[in-house]
Amino acid sequence: MRSTLNSRARRWIGASALAILAGIGGGTAFVAATAPSTAQSAKLVPAAQITAPAVTNVPNFADLVEAVKPAVVSIVVEGSEKGRDLQRGGRQFEFRFPDLPNDHPFRDFFEQFGEQFGAPGRDNNNNARPQPPRRTMAAGSGFVISADGYIVTNNHVVDDAEKVTVIFEDGTEKQAKLVGTDEKTDLAVVKLEGETDLPFVKLSDIEPRVGEWVVAVGNPFGLGGTVTAGIISARGRDIAGSAYGDFLQIDAAVNTGNSGGPDFNMQGEVVGVNTAIFSPNGGNVGIAFAIPASVVKQVTNQLIEHGAVTRGFLGVGIQDVNRDIAESVGLATAAGALVTEPSKDSPADKAGVKSGDVITAVDGDQVTDALDLSRTIAGKNPGSTVELTIWRDGKEQKISVTLGKLDEAAQAPSDEQTQQQPPAAPEPASTSVGLTLVPNSGGEGLLIQDVDPSSAAAERGFAVGDTILEVNNQAVKSVDEFEKAIQSVKDNGRNTALVKAQRDGNTRFVGLPITEDKS
Repeated sequence: MRSTLNSRARRWIGASALAILAGIGGGTAFVAATAPSTAQSAKLVPAAQITAPAVTNVPNFADLVEAVKPAVVSIVVEGSEKGRDLQRGGRQFEFRFPDLPNDHPFRDFFEQFGEQFGAPGRDNNNNARPQPPRRTMAAGSGFVISADGYIVTNNHVVDDAEKVTVIFEDGTEKQAKLVGTDEKTDLAVVKLEGETDLPFVKLSDIEPRVGEWVVAVGNPFGLGGTVTAGIISARGRDIAGSAYGDFLQIDAAVNTGNSGGPDFNMQGEVVGVNTAIFSPNGGNVGIAFAIPASVVKQVTNQLIEHGAVTRGFLGVGIQDVNRDIAESVGLATAAGALVTEPSKDSPADKAGVKSGDVITAVDGDQVTDALDLSRTIAGKNPGSTVELTIWRDGKEQKISVTLGKLDEAAQAPSDEQTQQQPPAAPEPASTSVGLTLVPNSGGEGLLIQDVDPSSAAAERGFAVGDTILEVNNQAVKSVDEFEKAIQSVKDNGRNTALVKAQRDGNTRFVGLPITEDKS
């Protein structure tokens, strides 16, 4: 590789090299000028005679790796896809051919270079020729979880695969069939048929702790059989807005090709499956994310038994409970999931869950935030009954709900739900909390026409065009009703009002301070 060092650095290295060469070659005058006189009597000691002190209390993973490595495999996937559009800077470009005569000298030029970048060629009538699908190949990692050939990997490794090849440590290649995939958790299971005695590893039953050692084994950059080590840096990470994952963060070196590979604890059990890395430059920077074994076990069991994953469905819109919201509803701690709106005829709606309820526990297990509730409900079986602990009107109560089956496709908001509210009606009025409101002539509540930039409402994110639906769980249709609701909160000795607002069809609750902060 050509040196990129500057001339000064090169000179320094050259001078050092001369000093070394002089010392080895016997240039005594040079050595005498650059080293103490005792250096002349120094003798070189053969490396074989040097004895290093014993190093203790350093982890040695060799025995662990030797035991688990036969069960870790490389996965090569082949498939096909339609010709790709040219991409530049994240924007999509489409080749458009000039309407040239068949004998035009530049026609061949456009066709030649267009086809190189995925544009269709043209026939003699200047019609686009159909492009054959392009063959694709990708590589990832996986691991065997049973003697009869079930293998766990990532969904994104085998998604749309036409051929899956499993390569073992000794180079043996076997064809596998796809059993099932789950896009939400990025997990998949493939199967080697006719196997009865494959080496396999176990998914851990023990939740790992932050700071524990993990050993990652996988196929980075197609090299195969690569081992790296690190610690669990954090737990419960939320990446890419996943509502179903609960990711471990590890600092072991994980790169492209490690996807689907296992992370082992010191007992040789799988504690996580590598799924993503955080990298500003495309390489390892010590932040990798793994799906915890508890999630892997639940999902893979369903994939093996049913070929797909079913999840429990509660049917509520939810948001986190921050300090302002906790203060507004009288909760001692900012925890739980606040229900913005139950879906009509959903299990929650039928059971009596209401907008403004705070779900603090499921079957007695505390709910920390909205993501925690989503993961908890998703982990339940459809048709099962759960007991929700609800905080409503300043007191706790319990509601039993029979969960439905989550229909992923039905969760996307409809065009009707995402339409903005109609323009505001005339005669706006200012309020005591820095909002200028007007009755919503096209629907429920009050429209915000202005926000005092120095008010607490501005700090909490209220904006022109938002709709105020409720204050303190009371519907408001006029500015007078709004002010009465604010005064009621003050009369009850609270400094924060719970405001239900809507923006672009999305409902949320905001804890709005209504008295001057004395802290």
